[in-house]
Amino acid sequence: MTKPYTERRSVPLTLLSAALVLFAGAAHAQSPARETRGNLVLEGIPPHSTRALETLDGWLAGRGASFQDFMPDGSILITTRFGDADQVHHVARPGAARTQLTFDIDPAGGASANSASESRVFLFARDRGGNENAQLYLQNLDTRQTTRLTDGRSRHGGALWSHDGRRVVFQSNARNGVNQDVYIAEIDGSGGPRLVVASQGQTWTPLDWSTDGQRLLLLDYSSVTDASLYVAEIATGGFTRVPLSGDPAKPSPQSGIGSARFSADGQGVWFTADLGGEFRQIRYVDLANGSLRTLTSELSWDVDDFEVSAEGRWLAYVANIDGFSELFIADLGAGVTVRSTGLPAGIISNLRFDRQGKTLGMSIESSQSPRDAWTYDVEKAAATRWTRSEMGLIDPTQLVAAEVFRYPTWDRIGRTPRQIPALIHKPAKSGRHPVVIDIHGGPEGQSRPGYSPFAQYLVNELGYAVIQPNVRGSTGYGRRFTMLDNGRLREDSVRDIGALLVWIAAQPDLDADRVVVMGGSYGGYMVLASLIAYGDRLKGGINVVGISNFVTFLTNTSGYRRDLRRVEYGDERDPSMRAFLRRISPLEKASMIRRPLLVVQGLNDPRVPASESEQLVAKIREQGGEVWYLAAKDEGHGFRKKTNRDFYLKTAVTFLERLAAP
Repeated sequence: MTKPYTERRSVPLTLLSAALVLFAGAAHAQSPARETRGNLVLEGIPPHSTRALETLDGWLAGRGASFQDFMPDGSILITTRFGDADQVHHVARPGAARTQLTFDIDPAGGASANSASESRVFLFARDRGGNENAQLYLQNLDTRQTTRLTDGRSRHGGALWSHDGRRVVFQSNARNGVNQDVYIAEIDGSGGPRLVVASQGQTWTPLDWSTDGQRLLLLDYSSVTDASLYVAEIATGGFTRVPLSGDPAKPSPQSGIGSARFSADGQGVWFTADLGGEFRQIRYVDLANGSLRTLTSELSWDVDDFEVSAEGRWLAYVANIDGFSELFIADLGAGVTVRSTGLPAGIISNLRFDRQGKTLGMSIESSQSPRDAWTYDVEKAAATRWTRSEMGLIDPTQLVAAEVFRYPTWDRIGRTPRQIPALIHKPAKSGRHPVVIDIHGGPEGQSRPGYSPFAQYLVNELGYAVIQPNVRGSTGYGRRFTMLDNGRLREDSVRDIGALLVWIAAQPDLDADRVVVMGGSYGGYMVLASLIAYGDRLKGGINVVGISNFVTFLTNTSGYRRDLRRVEYGDERDPSMRAFLRRISPLEKASMIRRPLLVVQGLNDPRVPASESEQLVAKIREQGGEVWYLAAKDEGHGFRKKTNRDFYLKTAVTFLERLAAP
């Protein structure tokens, strides 16, 4: 059978030559030269702008300090940075010099002191190049001798000292690389860590030791709204679920659980949970009869953190009130709770009582002050600042406070438009300002008024207004709000960005024609999805370690995380869900990303593998799009080392300068 005749038209030589030139240019744009600078890999990134080179370093030169723990003599351990990465330091008294204890190219964290009064030994954790396979180390503060407790290759965390200071319990996936089991190590070096509670599908995290050292309190975490508490017998490895219904005969409700501690007498457990309600409150369960009582029933916000003093008299807790922290001290014996006084407004974290149970340690930061270590005397209601972190060359009077606002989104609660909470940093100067929409990751996270010298730089030097929305799916605003983006509701959170663009267009001091989106991890997915859905209203985007294809992400993320992420995003093994996940994945619609894009990736990322960024970059370039690509060989899920982070931020400033042009 002959094929039908198709007329062929000749192409003028001049047009053909022009087409070849255009094709060559497009091919060059799709595959820019790859340049390696130390551990950094650059593709399509121009030289940094003069402004970035001349002005940004002064803003990034500062540091913060995070409280870690009390030493037995009342001095403290902190983490701070004097070189390229955070390390453990010792501070003998308030305002004293910070003495560095750990030295390495990779950050150290999670420092905790031995609870034995005569000990000068502390524990800390470190991974390699951001791979999150953290190892646990012991260091003697006097001799500086450092010993590794763990196997050097697996993932470890959640380390806790026993009350007698002779053992450490921690979680590890050493058995098979996937399941999180519970191990105990003797610190005298008598044998290696031994498996005490094996996972049977649970994702174990140790939360506390009983006073007699015979039992462990364990958390089995499935998702931010689904977790359970167990008491495990160390001698046998057996475990029993803690009843949380108030009646042992009734099943416990599905509940989001924050943390938990044994009571001082071991007869019950203090814990934070929503118990199927809206907010995580502090509750007490009697282990003998299952009865429940609530300490914070009047509080219509989440409790973020709490600690109980060793003798059981004091319980300190931090409430997350619209993103700001409030510290409360409960005298359990007297039945009285008071709000703390004398602490600066901001975000409070890392609560820890000293050995005497009278002084509480913590970290505090705000949008206008870097994180520092503080203590609070609960009997005297007196606050003491231990560190005063340097702010680099920043004039503190220039720093703008983050303001909370809400904007109406596309759906309604009854007859009222749903309101989305957000933070905004605005330049002091008048005029119409370009906007950066900075979207947090998680998605089970929350943008809060913490210290960001980069955000302050954008406001003060580039004239951007910085908006940080807490779209549906964020934590901090109730269980139902957190669940509004689960599974097939995923794109509803993207529509919240569309509603924010409408709000921006209605503001006389914001320029709706110069709006850029940026975000990391899940926030990176949101950046890509927003560029696809609202590209005509955006100037460009910055995607840091973002998800480009939910199916390949779930397939390639580390095995110990896969089931946890399936709860949030959906199970890609189900054909119907797989088709849905492919449909909403930015990679499937990469041709619709027509705005400039900066992609940033750690090549050791165990959460969002580098393949997520690289497949996206290749696809956009195939379509003729513009992508700047920056990767680091010694980073994981984000850039933690100062030299790498500074280079990324200078690249981001160069990118944003260009997009801010009218």
